[in-house]
Order: sequence, then structure tokens, then C-alpha cells
Amino acid sequence: MIVGDSMKTILLKFAGPMQSWGTNSNFENRHTDFYPSKSGVIGMIAASLGYHRDEDEKISKLNELSFAVRVDQPGNLLNDYHIARKFKKNGSLDRNYVTNRYYLEDAVFVVAISYKDDILMAEIENSLKSPWFQTFLGRRSLPLTADFFLKSTENGLIDSLSKIEWQASKWYKDKTKEDAVKLEIYSDFYEGDAKQISMRKDRVVSFSQMNRQFNYRYESVSTVEVSNRTFDYYTTHDVFESVGD
Repeated sequence: MIVGDSMKTILLKFAGPMQSWGTNSNFENRHTDFYPSKSGVIGMIAASLGYHRDEDEKISKLNELSFAVRVDQPGNLLNDYHIARKFKKNGSLDRNYVTNRYYLEDAVFVVAISYKDDILMAEIENSLKSPWFQTFLGRRSLPLTADFFLKSTENGLIDSLSKIEWQASKWYKDKTKEDAVKLEIYSDFYEGDAKQISMRKDRVVSFSQMNRQFNYRYESVSTVEVSNRTFDYYTTHDVFESVGD
């Protein structure tokens, strides 16, 4: 894997009404992580490039991309309750399946991907803007917003995330009465000033529907401080100070 500050970096904004980034799910319970997975983003890039699910060699090379995600607005966990029915061959009811599917609502993330090969990065940028297959935020029913592509930079992964302005919704920013906020960044373990390192099962081996496989990768957590431009709109004036004079 190639690393370095000279990498070309692409910044993406994930801000759909709902998102789902499951890395540990089964049929009855479809969980979501609280921020985008590298495997989910690789799947989006692979779909944009026109790769098919069973093209394991092409897809696995995308694991070499450097990856990081900044949590600009955490969002809320939503549970979607389902009942699925299974019927016998004679048409009679066999049983009901109770399924729970989890989503993140009102979440906003800035995802950064980078690589030293400018040709590959240019190809990825063009394909994201004009995808071969449909792209979505973790599940097919969750489309990207029109403004998902933020920009590309010549800076490193963490540096790019440090300089991009806070992408949270206005109503969320309005709740913050400070001139700066600290945001968490989850990245490949060699990036940034890591506070802790953990393992996450989102390294793609195969997207094949017959034999879907994922391995673990190391992930680090760090924080970055960004300015809150809405802070200027507030005043320290208290209208109740004159009451009683």
C-alpha cells in the first residue's frame, strides 16, 4: 500500500435522509455501523467503474486506496420492522420471519479516498460523477444526494479532512454555540495522530452473491477541529438583564 502526503484525495459528502453501513449482519437482523465502511465505499467505486460483483481481482485492488471518514453529524439510529412470509410448494403458509433492518437518519459524513496513482484517481473521479451502475448509501433503496461530490485535492487524507468546512446541516449547526467543533476521523491505521486502533471487518475479498467475503483491517480514531461559521450570528446580549430596573 502506497502512502504519503503527495497523494491525490477525493472528498465525498454522504448526507442522504437514511444510510446503512452494515459490516456484521444476517438475514433476520440487518445492522448498520455508525459511520461508513471502507467496503461500502469500495462497492460504490466498483459500481461506478462498471465492475461486476464476481470480478474479485479488480475489486480487491481497490483495497489499496487510502480511506478515512469524518463524522460531521452523527445522526440517529432507526429500526425498520419487517415480517416476511415463507410459503410451502402447495401454496400454504409455512412460517413468518420477523426481520429488523437498521438505518442512520439525518447523518452527515465526509469520506476521503486517496492514492498516489493520478490516473486511477482521475478514473475514479470521472466514474463517480458519471457511474456505470447505480450507486447508493449502503443499500439500493438509499440514493446519494446530488451534491455528494465535494472536491479533489492534492493534499493528504487527514490534511484534506482538516481543511474542508463543516458539512453538517444548518439546523444542527445552529444548536452549537461555539466557534469551533471537534470532529472524529476514522481512518486506515497509518493515517493521522491516532488515539486508538481497532479492527473492522470491511476489507473486501469478494462481493460475489455466491460467496461474499470480507477480512479485517486496522482502523484508527483521531479528532480534528473545524470552525463553526454560524457562531457569528449569535450574541451574548441577554434581554432579561434589564428586567427589574
